[in-house]
This record gives sequence, structure tokens and C-alpha cells, in this order.
Amino acid sequence: MKEFLEGSRAIAETVGLVKPGVISAYPITPQTHIVENLAQMVADGKLKSEFINVESEHSAASAVLGGSATGVRVFSATSSQGLLLMTEVLFNIAGMRLPVVIVCANRAVSAPINIWNDHQDAETVRDSGWIQLFGENLQEVCDLLLLAYRLGEDKDIMLPVLVNMDGFVLTHGHEVVDMPDEKKVEKFLPPYKALYKLDVENPISMGLLGPPDSYTETRFAIQETMKQVLELTPKLCGEFENVFGRKLNGLIETYKTEDADVILVAKGSVVGTIKETVDRLREKGKKVGVLKIVTYRPFPADLVCKALSGTKKIAVVEKAISLGSSGPMHLEVCRSFANKKESPQINGFIIGLGGRDIRIKSIEEIVKVVSKTQSEDKFIDLKKGL
Repeated sequence: MKEFLEGSRAIAETVGLVKPGVISAYPITPQTHIVENLAQMVADGKLKSEFINVESEHSAASAVLGGSATGVRVFSATSSQGLLLMTEVLFNIAGMRLPVVIVCANRAVSAPINIWNDHQDAETVRDSGWIQLFGENLQEVCDLLLLAYRLGEDKDIMLPVLVNMDGFVLTHGHEVVDMPDEKKVEKFLPPYKALYKLDVENPISMGLLGPPDSYTETRFAIQETMKQVLELTPKLCGEFENVFGRKLNGLIETYKTEDADVILVAKGSVVGTIKETVDRLREKGKKVGVLKIVTYRPFPADLVCKALSGTKKIAVVEKAISLGSSGPMHLEVCRSFANKKESPQINGFIIGLGGRDIRIKSIEEIVKVVSKTQSEDKFIDLKKGL
């Protein structure tokens, strides 16, 4: 059924179809509407779930860790400083191989205080062992949420998933969303049966001390599983299309890249603006394309390299900066061409930090700069230009 919904409402409705046994979160802008809607659904008896009120995001992450450890499907949502306050627990969840799913309403981190969108929060926890997915629009975020549970709960994966959606742009924006039928959701995502759980009848220990002679093996195991994620995701997307009748690109998506002289690489809602810019530039005879990154962790380096091969000039456009280095995704794209005989010109552009507007004009300017000459990383300032 197609509905015109606020982004947060659409996410809450999708979570309701997933039927988590435990939900816990702490309010933080711009995530709050998601859990407000879920709390109302639980209070009204529309969703049978234990909603745990907590005093902080650290506690919320701890609560869903505990719920997942007992074999229950769980959900949480957060943003910005809240995600960073969870960091200690995020590493614990991944290390304990618990398929927790959290939606992050991406927002800039302080100081200075800023409540608007960029990707610095999710980038900060990219090394925690969580699978990370980024949605371009509400439909994609809702679909990725279903994929997240199916992927994380797979017996060969058993890893947590962070589903990212741009704060305000998607959380508070209204779009038409094709909300899935409950029976179809159950077909794609059957009830969760934990491979291991805390049980007084069959006691086990979880999260034990990892001394030097065993700790490395736990990291290696997660790293190897990340490779399996890259293999399994396309198969699950095929199943998704069979059940719901619409395509889901789980790793990357290409747009008019086949004959492109310049390809822009990006993730999140800015991809929509870039696609529109590409269409306009194409009308003017300029061959430009877009490569959208959907799965950021694990990074699909081989697919990225293949999609970009043959193109001479690449512009990585991202809403994050690794201060003292470069844009984090820019580094990933460069790494994709490591040990290759030929590598294209790869430029990094930092744009939209702190929610600064990203207009078609700025994307056109990026294409112009990349087309002319080699450039280093650049911050895009719409007030002053490049």
C-alpha cells in the first residue's frame, strides 16, 4: 500500500512489521520521532514489544544488547552524539556477534552544536564491526531496514547493522512509500531463532575476557564474515525483489556510468541531487554518471573498482572529513585501485557539513573542476564557491 508518510513514521511502521521483542532508545534530534511513534504503537497495543525507557544512549545500546543476548529481535535508533555515546557498547555488540539493528538519523557532531545533517557520526564508528547501509530516499531506507534484519540474523553472518538515513532531509521529509504487506514481510523475514542465547536451562558465557592468544582471532573472524556479507547481500536482494516486486540494490548502484567521462561517487540523500545534476549536464552533452555506495561497511572495493574502471576522472563527494587526512570514503575509493596497473584521477570533495545546502550549482562546479585538472581534497563553500 502506497502511503504519504513522514520519514520517521515510515521507519516506525516498518519496524512494527519486523516485530522486535525489545525496543530501547533515548530521544535526540532528529531521531526522536522514530521512537515516539514506536512508543505510541506499543502503548496502543498495536505492537507487542517491551519498550524500555532509559537515561542515555549508552543505556539504550546496553538494553538492546541484553535483549539480543537472550535471543530476542531488537531495535534502537539514535543520532550524532547519541551514537558516539553508544560507541563502547557498539564494539561489545559486534564482538559478541549479536544481530542488533539500529537506525542512525545522521547528524553533525559537536562542537559547535549543530543538529543538521552530515555523515560524521556514522563515519566515526565505521571500525566497530557493524555492517553499515546508507539509504538515498525513504523507500530505500525502509527496504534496507528489512534487509538489515535478514542479513544480520543469517546463521553465517550474525553481525549488527547500522541503517543510516540523513537527518531532517529524510527523517522529517514526506514521501510516498510503498509500505510492505505483513505477510510478505514474514515471508522474507521469518521469526528470529537465535543460534545462541542466554538461557538458565542451558547456560553459556558471553563477552568473556579475550587474552592475547585469542583476541586476534575474534577480529579476524569478523573481518572474514564481512567478506561473506558482500557475497550474501546480492542473493538476499534477489529474494527481496521476488517477494516485494521491486528492485533493491544492496551494495552499489550505478546511474548513467557506462559512457561517462566523469563519475561522481556518493552515498545518502545527496545522490538524488547528483542524479538530477547528471540529467541536466547530459542534456548539455556532458557525459557524467553517478556511483552510489549503499553498503559502506564492508566496503565493496572490487565492485567499486569495476564500476569505475575505464573512467578517467572520479569525484568522491561526501559529507564527512577525517580531520588531518582526507574524506573517509575518498580513501576507500583510492584503496579500491591499489595494486592496479592503471588508476583514474580520483578527487575528493567535502560538501554539506553541518547541513549546509547542497545545490545543483555546487555539483556542477565539482564536475567543472574535475574535468579541467587534478585537484586535492576540497571543502565546498556555497557562499564563496570552491
